[in-house]
Amino acid sequence: MVRTGSTTAILAAVLFGVSTPMAKLLVHDLSPWMLAGLLYLGSGTGLGLVRLVRGLVVSAERSERSIRGTEWFWLLGAVLAGGIAAPVLLMSGLAATPASSASLLLNLEGVFTALLAWFVFHEGFDRRLVAGMIAIVAGAVVLSWGGPVDIESGWAGGWGAAAVAAACLMWAVDNNLTRKVSLADPMDIAAIKGLVAGGVNVGIALALGDGMPAVPTMIAAMLVGLLGYGVSLVLFVFALRHIGTARTGAYFSTAPFVGGIASLAMFGEPLTAGMIAAAVLMGIGVWLHLTEDHDHEHVHEEIEHDHPHVHDAHHQHGHDGPVTEPHSHRHRHGRLRHRHPHYPDAHHVHTH
Repeated sequence: MVRTGSTTAILAAVLFGVSTPMAKLLVHDLSPWMLAGLLYLGSGTGLGLVRLVRGLVVSAERSERSIRGTEWFWLLGAVLAGGIAAPVLLMSGLAATPASSASLLLNLEGVFTALLAWFVFHEGFDRRLVAGMIAIVAGAVVLSWGGPVDIESGWAGGWGAAAVAAACLMWAVDNNLTRKVSLADPMDIAAIKGLVAGGVNVGIALALGDGMPAVPTMIAAMLVGLLGYGVSLVLFVFALRHIGTARTGAYFSTAPFVGGIASLAMFGEPLTAGMIAAAVLMGIGVWLHLTEDHDHEHVHEEIEHDHPHVHDAHHQHGHDGPVTEPHSHRHRHGRLRHRHPHYPDAHHVHTH
């Protein structure tokens, strides 16, 4: 599953990275609040329509299950942290923080995501994984470095820098809480997050005196949001399901590099030494993760749950009739001890 998880995580980073220069084309016509709101609304509305059409057309057994039970509380926490609190903190911090400082601080999201995954949610890690994470984050820092930091403008302990760092922490909380619901339909998760976050941000923009933009501009922003925020988030959730939060966050940290490459083609920006150095560092980090070999004897305690699956070594149960693969239903796992390469998916959340 690592290949599936790493591939979807990198694709998520590509879509999100490309959306940044695309959004740059629109930022002159929209306020930051309105642009953020329309990007999120495009994500939620587009995925919601796809979900509705899929439900009307597909009559066979669903391979994905709906959100249920306590997962709604985890999702609510993720939306509040990443869709509402983080944008408010970021916009407040950007108003009092130099662009160079803010760019460097935004790299804290990947660091906070991994630290929370490892030390709060007890996701397993080893030295190779940590080294890969450090290399990827170092590449992001090199890419965003804009020269000497303007200390007088608030880098050294100012509230603006603190607000940007707090926004990164909120996104890290969002990433880890979203992992808690990653067994549910990723399209449902992304649609709900987009609609709620988009509605809140557009509401804030209107409250601050913004008007709704022209229809072509609004449609363009929502289309960018559908791909860069919606489809990207669906892929991100799939990656969370297969390889865990820290690894997914590390791969997703390559998004700024993707955005930089896209900007070369879109705006004719020069290829800099920083971009080359970032590519080398991120390449090393991704290689360390892709070649990770996490293999040891472990115990699966008895558990009953519901998630999409196929009849592999962890799913040996019968059905009353024919089924499609993959499929989703409630099933029980007996206690099992074995050894094989694995990653922190839904069946491997043990401590080390």
